[in-house]
Amino acid sequence: MRKWLDTYFGFNRKEYNGLMTLLALIGLTMLLPYVYSLIKEEEPITEADVMAIQELLLAEQKKFSNKNRETGGLNYPGKDKSELFIFNPNTIGQAGWVQLGLSEKQASAIIRYREKGGRFRKAEDLQKMYTINEATYDRLRPYVRIAEDRSAVKESTDAAFKRDIYENRMPVVIEINGADTTELDKIRGIGMTFANRIVKYRDRIGGFYKKEQLMEVYGLDSVKYSKIKDQVQIDVSRIKKINVNTVSFEDFKFHPYIRYKQVNALIQYRKQHGNYSNIADLNKVAILDQETIDRLAAYLEF
Repeated sequence: MRKWLDTYFGFNRKEYNGLMTLLALIGLTMLLPYVYSLIKEEEPITEADVMAIQELLLAEQKKFSNKNRETGGLNYPGKDKSELFIFNPNTIGQAGWVQLGLSEKQASAIIRYREKGGRFRKAEDLQKMYTINEATYDRLRPYVRIAEDRSAVKESTDAAFKRDIYENRMPVVIEINGADTTELDKIRGIGMTFANRIVKYRDRIGGFYKKEQLMEVYGLDSVKYSKIKDQVQIDVSRIKKINVNTVSFEDFKFHPYIRYKQVNALIQYRKQHGNYSNIADLNKVAILDQETIDRLAAYLEF
C-alpha cells in the first residue's frame, strides 16, 4: 500500500504513517457503536472514552490538513524535483518546462500554443496561459528572459528606411490622363492604393479636365489633394470624347456625371427633333440641369 502511494502520489514514510493513523481513527469511530454492543456490561465504554477518541481524530485531521496546505496538496512524481533556472519561454522545450515544475500535460499545452504561432513578447504574457496559475507565474517570473527578435527589428528598420526615402524623394510632375499606376505611384503622397483608384475613376469619366476632379476619387480629400496638386498636370487632349448625336445608352452607362433618366431623355429628344448642333442645344432637354451640362461639356462632341 505504501509503495503504491509513493509511486503515484509521492508519499514519504511520514506522510504515509499519518494517513494510515487518520484512516484507522475514522474507521474506529464508525465501528464504535457496533463494538459497544458486543462488549460486556461490566466493561462499558464511557462517554469520556468516546470524547477522547473524537478529540484524537480531530487532532489527526488538523495535522494532516496543515501538512497538505504546506506542501500544496498531494504530491506527484517529480514535484519536489523541480529546478528554477533562466529561460526563454519562446525557445524552451517540453523537458525544460517539466524541469521548471510543470506537468507533462501543462508543458504540452504551451508547446502547442507556440506551434500554432503563439509568442511571448513579455514575461506577463505567461499569465494568459490557462496552464500557468498565479502562484506558478510568481515563481517563474524572475527567471524569464525574452531575447529581442532580430528579424522584427530588421523589418522595422527596413520599413523606416523605405519611409524615409519615400518622404524625402525628389518631387515629380506626372501627367495623370496618360499615366499608369506605376507612374502615379511616383507622386509623393499617393501610393499604389490611390494610384489604382485614380486610374479606375479616370476610365469611368473619360479623363480629367481639371486637377480638382481628383477630389472626386474615393478617399482623396482636400488635405491630400493640397499635397499632390503641384506634382500633377493635365493633358486635355487625352480626354475620351462622346458624340451626342451617335451616343447610345451603353456609352453613358457607368458615367458618374449623368443619371439613367437623363441619358434616356437626351437620346429620345434627339430621335424626335434631330441632331444637336452645340452644347447649348442640350438646354432644350428639360430634364438636363445646367450643372450636369457644364460637367459633361468637356466630354461631348457634335
